[in-house]
Amino acid sequence: MQGLLFGTAGARGPYPARINPKLIYDIALTASHVVAKNSGSAVVGHDPRTTSPLLSLSAAAGFMAGGLDVIMIGEAPLPVVAYEVKRSRSSLGAAISASHNPPTDNGIKLFKAGGFELYRSEEEAIERSIGSRSEVEWSRVGSYILEPSALEAYINDAALRVDPSEWRRGDPPRLVVDCANGAASIVTPKLLRKAGLGNVVTVNCNLDGMFPGRLPEPRPDVLQSLTPVLDATNAEAMMAHDGDADRLALVVRGLGFIKQDLVIALLAERALRDHKGTVIVSVDVGYEVEEVVEKNGGRLVRAPLGRLHEYLASNPDALMAAEPWKYIEPRWGPWPDGIYQALVVTDEVMVRGQKFGEVFTKMPSYPSMRLSFVVPGPEERERLFKGMLADLEGVLRPAKVVSRLDIDGLRLQADDGSWVLLRQSGTEYKIRVYGQALTPARLIELLKGVKDLASRAASNINAKILGLEEAYDLASR
Repeated sequence: MQGLLFGTAGARGPYPARINPKLIYDIALTASHVVAKNSGSAVVGHDPRTTSPLLSLSAAAGFMAGGLDVIMIGEAPLPVVAYEVKRSRSSLGAAISASHNPPTDNGIKLFKAGGFELYRSEEEAIERSIGSRSEVEWSRVGSYILEPSALEAYINDAALRVDPSEWRRGDPPRLVVDCANGAASIVTPKLLRKAGLGNVVTVNCNLDGMFPGRLPEPRPDVLQSLTPVLDATNAEAMMAHDGDADRLALVVRGLGFIKQDLVIALLAERALRDHKGTVIVSVDVGYEVEEVVEKNGGRLVRAPLGRLHEYLASNPDALMAAEPWKYIEPRWGPWPDGIYQALVVTDEVMVRGQKFGEVFTKMPSYPSMRLSFVVPGPEERERLFKGMLADLEGVLRPAKVVSRLDIDGLRLQADDGSWVLLRQSGTEYKIRVYGQALTPARLIELLKGVKDLASRAASNINAKILGLEEAYDLASR
């Protein structure tokens, strides 16, 4: 296998050019040897993409050929797959999905015992061994069973994690739940209703692997066209998932798309209310979370995107871990869970006795930006990254760089409080740039500087930028 097989969130890409039945079989077979040592069981679930049933059977065949008993749970979001790995005490699990990628793509995300995502070292071991591992002998081939109760078990267990007797607000809010026609369509609305939040309006909650309602990535620009639904239904908030529901985005009536740093800050404030400990966040998380963690006596630790679970192991006092869109509560499980996050955020609103708009208006907020430069392929992505990296400091001038963090791309922080992060996407052919400033005027300077830098770098190395995705928030309070 040429190049890296696993990105920041499993292996994914176009079907069948990159992801195909043979590759999925080989990954499952190899993982059975390398991770599970040919012992135990493996859970397999899949999203509604047209190629997912085929690839889930390929994964099942690979696990069985590696000596593992397979537990098939059918159509299920990623958090349910990870939950079932923990519940069934399995050695491995596979979620067949390309998450927020377009319907032409597919992929596989592996979990090990306890519901942990694989560590990078384990993924590298699989990459090195692909094609070199053989099937076990006939007497050791694994069995195959169907498990229809996984979804209900997840819903029932998660609903018990909140206590309606603690709600200070008497009237549950009307919520719009948008599952992008993905696997959460059959879980999130049921969970919220089961927990006592019955006023739920569903949008794009019929399973459809063509994603006819919207793109499965819940970005601000994607969700913008759905904001009129809030007015039409008189709902307070919209909760939107990606294709496999490890992500959650919030749109609040009167405020619009809620910046992810504010959501993480709210969750950190909740985590530190009764206990003091560590909050783990990714390198692209901004000042809002730092301010809340410091104010509430916690300790902030930064991690590369997609590696929160590895930092949980080295920080046993961690109360939570988060990156934009993704949330992990260790006491619930070590996997990213957008469905559980929807429940926790709504529970927090109810516990505070406020409306969604009131809660997020009171959170600290600073101007920020997120840009993605789309390129044709991995070589152009690498060249553009290196070209932009050469003069990233120039974006912050005339301010002086006072700190550098290079655990995932390069994050530079300046003496005027502004910062910028440059990194390569681990799942798509994109260069991502994040930044923040203390004033709107300074953020506008950063925006212009980043675009100019990308244009110069592309010209110097003869790289083509196919498109620009940008989201920025000039709010400062």
